[in-house]
Amino acid sequence: MHLDMEYAQDHSFSPESKLKLYFSPGTCSLAVNIALQETGLAYTPVKVDLKTKKTAAGDDFNAINAKGYVPALVLDSGELLTEVPAVLQFVADLAPQSNLAPANGTLERYLLQSWLTYVGTEVHKNFGPFFNPAATPEWKNACMANLERRLGYANDQLQGKDYLMGSQFTVADAYLFNTLSWAKFIKLNLEQWPNLAAYQQRIAERPSVVAARNLEKTA
Repeated sequence: MHLDMEYAQDHSFSPESKLKLYFSPGTCSLAVNIALQETGLAYTPVKVDLKTKKTAAGDDFNAINAKGYVPALVLDSGELLTEVPAVLQFVADLAPQSNLAPANGTLERYLLQSWLTYVGTEVHKNFGPFFNPAATPEWKNACMANLERRLGYANDQLQGKDYLMGSQFTVADAYLFNTLSWAKFIKLNLEQWPNLAAYQQRIAERPSVVAARNLEKTA
């Protein structure tokens, strides 16, 4: 199944649609929870234990998402969408009035996609080994060096800006905030990048972020 233009006009894309988000606390699914909270769209959060691959209700998560990881977004129709950048843009397009993503086809949209790709491949990826028991010290050292360079770039780009795209909060900010929240677990002090540290604190105070974090704590 695929998401074509005919399907995009289906009722599943209406603001009243009830989406189902499979998430796991402490993972990159927080970004999608934040985006959904920003939109105000109705959705059902379903907690997943990634070790057992079971949902809170005991269902086999692998049968829902063969990739075995979150986020996984399921529509009323049963359509499944995975991978953070794709899911975030999908959510943003469901509620264009939330201004979480520039309009498709504009240069600004491609700039947003550039940031989503950067966060995913250059930031998120380099945090991964620190949570992998099989990672060697050499691998972790290389990833730490990469993180310091990548976060330094983000810090420079935030000079004089509230968010990655300027004055407007977007799904790219939800994703970067999510990944930066892992810094404390690997003893990476964000204070060495003043713009980035202030940015992280600013986003942490958004009502959507507070709500998403509370949801993940109590689910």
